[in-house]
Amino acid sequence: MTKAFVFPGQGAQTIGMGKTLADAYPAAKAVFDEVDEALGERLSALIWEGEQDALTLTRNAQPALMATSLAAMRALEAEGVSVSDAAYVAGHSLGEYSALAAAGALSIADTARLLRTRGSAMQEAVPVGVGAMAALLGLDFETAQAVAEEAAQGEVCQAANDNDPSQVVVSGHLGAVERALVIAKEKGAKRAVLLPVSAPFHCALMEPAACVMAEALSAVTFNRPVVPVIANVRAEAISDPDMIRSLLVEQVTGSVRWRESVGFMATKGVDTIWEIGAGKALSGMIRRIEKTIACSPVGSRDDIAKLDR
Repeated sequence: MTKAFVFPGQGAQTIGMGKTLADAYPAAKAVFDEVDEALGERLSALIWEGEQDALTLTRNAQPALMATSLAAMRALEAEGVSVSDAAYVAGHSLGEYSALAAAGALSIADTARLLRTRGSAMQEAVPVGVGAMAALLGLDFETAQAVAEEAAQGEVCQAANDNDPSQVVVSGHLGAVERALVIAKEKGAKRAVLLPVSAPFHCALMEPAACVMAEALSAVTFNRPVVPVIANVRAEAISDPDMIRSLLVEQVTGSVRWRESVGFMATKGVDTIWEIGAGKALSGMIRRIEKTIACSPVGSRDDIAKLDR
């Protein structure tokens, strides 16, 4: 069995996530305490007892999802499973930060502060109503990319997330993304729908946020990860701290190459992937990318009890 650990991105957040882990494992509770202290507020109270709308705000969702993922990792460690048991770690968008923290490249406190900065910067980069994102279902990446290029017409429209063989997300100006919906259906998309997001992530409109993150990342110490991290924008394993820092800046405006990242791990012999943190969205994508890979969610005490180790 060759394992990889993957970490979810925005959209997986739910009220109550991580609570059973924090109740059962002191080391998991300590992660939430550390994030609260780093941010100077009780984000854990919002995660466990707050309103979904508040948790979904980008500036809250990003550090909250990381905290839940790292709490799950600490719970696994308490059960004798180490991150070094994995051949690779990877994360979807903000999940790449969770992967880096799990692999020891970043401290949890620094990761929480970086994600609060990242979430706020991404939210503020584009005025509300100017940008949009849409999921194109049933088109391969090359076709979706052609759709985005045709829809741009002088505006920004890019393939932002290459999630799996039948799901690509485009991002950019609202008008261009709306044109992409029409073109995608003409090209045979099964569905093409606007996503309920607050900003057009992973496209050129995020350049102001990339500038903010370049400054924030330059002030943080990076260590060499104990296992290689699959970088979103390269879809290959990276261990050099300076390269990691540079690619995290590039990631703000660049595409999340998730389909290729999973394919890379498969070519390296990975046959088992654990999704560490909230939700099961990545597991669904992975099954559509590589049917031979066994996927297991690790987001609760019950999930840990069911794991085949």
